[in-house]
Amino acid sequence: MTKTTRAKNPLTLTVDIGGQGIKGMPILGTDTPTAPRFRIKTPRPATADPVIHTISAVFDHFRPFDRVTVGFPGVVNHGVVATAPNLDGRWKGVHLEERLGAIAGVPLRVINDADMQGFGAIEGKGVEMVITLGTGVGAALFLDGKLLPNLELGHHPFEKNETYEERLGQKALDQLGVRHWNRRIDRATKLLRKIFNFRKLYLGGGNSRCIDTKLPSDVVIVRNAVAFLGGARFWELG
Repeated sequence: MTKTTRAKNPLTLTVDIGGQGIKGMPILGTDTPTAPRFRIKTPRPATADPVIHTISAVFDHFRPFDRVTVGFPGVVNHGVVATAPNLDGRWKGVHLEERLGAIAGVPLRVINDADMQGFGAIEGKGVEMVITLGTGVGAALFLDGKLLPNLELGHHPFEKNETYEERLGQKALDQLGVRHWNRRIDRATKLLRKIFNFRKLYLGGGNSRCIDTKLPSDVVIVRNAVAFLGGARFWELG
């Protein structure tokens, strides 16, 4: 590949930090993976230094690349962590973008992980919403392709004095089983439609594979891999 071609189609390494695993995949342009997904188990305790060390190992696995997008499970403001509810220790105030950028040696951005998945899922028309179902519950909201960052809907009240994350996260799925968890998914999607009047709602994350309820036409399940495409599309749309 020539330098001119790479300039038009940069290679973006997308890294997704999850409660169970830290995954990476390189994307050429905005839609072409060039290598299989690589995963390392999230260290425990998931404090800042071990997590950053693990991300560095993901970088080393895929070098070289032109730029990096890192999806973080919490609120990130201008590259600085504000919250990390499903990780461990003191994350607030960590200059994650600066620290990882120094390791990567290329342009790097850190954004909320649900926001990143949203960039990979949306069509760019009207109000679109993304819910990620995994260890926790993430959310992203877009209007005509423009992001409202750090929505963190998972920590808002849902029902019975519990949040979306408490009712729909991994612990709830383990305790309830798939059948009753799906009933909560039904109630959640109906409530979200009333609140946000979305044109389309995308359900992603690792536990979206457990959804077996019949969904209306404006609610769709997306592959978890769209997060990696979102990391590349973010540079064009974000």
